[in-house]
Amino acid sequence: MSHNRPSCAASNATIERLANPPKIEMFGPVAARFVYSLRLIALHDRARRDPVPELAMRLGNIEIAAKALALSQAITSVWPENIQVSRFCCQLMTHDEATIAALIDAAAHRDSTRFEAAVAGLIRPDRIHRLWDGVLALIEAEMHRA
Repeated sequence: MSHNRPSCAASNATIERLANPPKIEMFGPVAARFVYSLRLIALHDRARRDPVPELAMRLGNIEIAAKALALSQAITSVWPENIQVSRFCCQLMTHDEATIAALIDAAAHRDSTRFEAAVAGLIRPDRIHRLWDGVLALIEAEMHRA
């Protein structure tokens, strides 16, 4: 009998979690705005358009828009595969979006342990600091919202 296999209860819990995607409202406002920003950036990428003008309009500030775009690029560069996003109007999140929202919520509380735990096994440890710095830059810009 293998000791490396997850228990039946753990497997069922994982299946249950995967079957019930989280809702945006479960996360803080900075995380929710960023998830919508990711969706908007993906939409603009498919249309081959610059997302910054619309991001600035929706986020209310060009600096926040620039930080959101920079963070999305940092995430894309370290994520192990293409990031899956839901439609812009959808309240349900993909698992990628939920992981990213959890990162932002952890950083908003300056909880680096929770931040690292959210991506443990997903992102190489030597790349996590890049995400941490990008999320903190976005949070700082959000705090100075005009």
